[in-house]
Amino acid sequence: MTLISSFGNLAEKVLFSSPTKGLVNFNLSLSAKYKSRQPMFKPKIIDTLKNYNKAQFYKDVIAGVIVGIVALPLAIAFAIASGVSPEKGIFTAIIAGFVISALGGSRVQIGGPTGAFIVIVYGIVQQFGVNGLVIATFIAGIFLIIAGITKMGNIIKFIPHPLIVGFTTGIAVIIFSSQMKDFFGLKMGAVPADFINKWIAYSHNLGSTNFHALIIGAFTLLLIQLWPRVTHKVPGSLIAILLTTAAVHLFNLPVETIGSRFGAVPTHLPGPVIPAISWATFQQLIKPAFTIALLGGIESLLSAVVADGMMGGNHRSNTELIAQGIANMCSSIFGGIPATGAIARTATNIKNGGRTPIAGIVHSIVLFGILLFVGKWAAMIPMATLGGILIVVAYNMSEWESFVSIMKISRNDAAVLISTFLLTVLVDLTVAIEIGMILAAFLFMRDMMKTSSVDHIDFSADTLDDEQKMLNLPSGVDVFEINGPLFFGAAFKFKDAMKIIGEPAKVLIIRMKNVPIIDATGIQILKNVNKDVAVNGTKLIICEIGSEQVMSELRKARLLFQIGKANVTDTFEKAIKRSNEVLSQ
Repeated sequence: MTLISSFGNLAEKVLFSSPTKGLVNFNLSLSAKYKSRQPMFKPKIIDTLKNYNKAQFYKDVIAGVIVGIVALPLAIAFAIASGVSPEKGIFTAIIAGFVISALGGSRVQIGGPTGAFIVIVYGIVQQFGVNGLVIATFIAGIFLIIAGITKMGNIIKFIPHPLIVGFTTGIAVIIFSSQMKDFFGLKMGAVPADFINKWIAYSHNLGSTNFHALIIGAFTLLLIQLWPRVTHKVPGSLIAILLTTAAVHLFNLPVETIGSRFGAVPTHLPGPVIPAISWATFQQLIKPAFTIALLGGIESLLSAVVADGMMGGNHRSNTELIAQGIANMCSSIFGGIPATGAIARTATNIKNGGRTPIAGIVHSIVLFGILLFVGKWAAMIPMATLGGILIVVAYNMSEWESFVSIMKISRNDAAVLISTFLLTVLVDLTVAIEIGMILAAFLFMRDMMKTSSVDHIDFSADTLDDEQKMLNLPSGVDVFEINGPLFFGAAFKFKDAMKIIGEPAKVLIIRMKNVPIIDATGIQILKNVNKDVAVNGTKLIICEIGSEQVMSELRKARLLFQIGKANVTDTFEKAIKRSNEVLSQ
């Protein structure tokens, strides 16, 4: 989180401090000021219910019912793909979905289990068991609350888009590959966790394909793709579940079902149990918990941004993070899995008229009703059907168009994208995010370094412009001009530039009008220059400091005091005047 914060601070300073950004910079600054005035925690439901009416209530109820129906098969499929029993996905959608809508910072956010968590949850369950997952989810909730309280909602925006696309596409590939056993009905043992070993195992067991399961899976894929031509009100995944479940039991087809693998599905919510967390357990699960929190924060805020774009709203990012944290803590207490904002379900909510958190609350109530009255029938759903549904989910979240587009735009972005994608698929999502952020930060700093330059202005040259010729620089004065950020990545340029000075001049002028930011390394270099030139009897003059950030940092470091107030001027002309005074002494 420190790396993300540092990277975000550097990016924000460059964006908001550069004098060359013009109107774009002005708009970004207004946006930053607007977000800084947002309350730390103020649920959107407080605002939306002030002028609430029956017409909107009717629209919210309709949208909530539709989204609840859409969420049911996804909640079951995500839970099973994550390595837990199907009811845990329903519990999560009910509990976390309700909390996210009631306390969240978005008017239309629909929360619950998502495909992005499948890889993380499966890995945690395999290594630490279901109890370890519950504890990790609870700790992740605490992390998200802390992130919201410390107002880190805006920092997450600095996570590069290629990194997000990279791990999202990687997760999609993993989800797709994890469904081959159920889709083809392969008779094999446990599927290996490693990506390459997984496909090797599939190839060895391809001869055990259950063609009944394959037909059901293929039918599910085809129906989900074609059903929108009939209606968008009822999801094709639900129709596929109803038809394939009926066919399996009417014709007694020999395929695996939820019941044959997991047993009966409970028809009630479990009692709340606060997980016992020892210090040893906390140390063991802090890394996976952090990954859950980071991914949950990213996806929930991305979903909120998409929702804002669809209906012209403004979400409260810090409130959203706090609500996500509370939702994950509540989900774990009731035996659920990690939850976050679901982009597809949120979009469905908006398209069907949902405009307030009431729609999300109704969606949770609908799911609770389904659990109570028809939950027992969920055990009859064929696993091949869920495999087909998750293959569609994987394709929809793959963002292959964005993937191809980024590959064509920039080598730096392509490097971050490919690295994150391959690490997600072949190694681990946590490692992918960490290395992706480090790589993106270094590439960003390299680009910033390229924009920095230190020029020695030779006033005896023929290349001077008219303004420089009119300044009539006195002899015995050297002038250097720094352009771009003076941070640790560009500091060596200043050192190299200073080496070209031959015989020490009486006065050294450094122009800093085009320096938007400076860091501790840049300040230390200026301090060293001041000491070095003083040994030779040279007076240092700094002029045209155009950035408030630079001026503030130089004051804090007491560098202006060391140089002397008279030797810090706001114009180059005054610097020359001061040079003449020094030369005459």
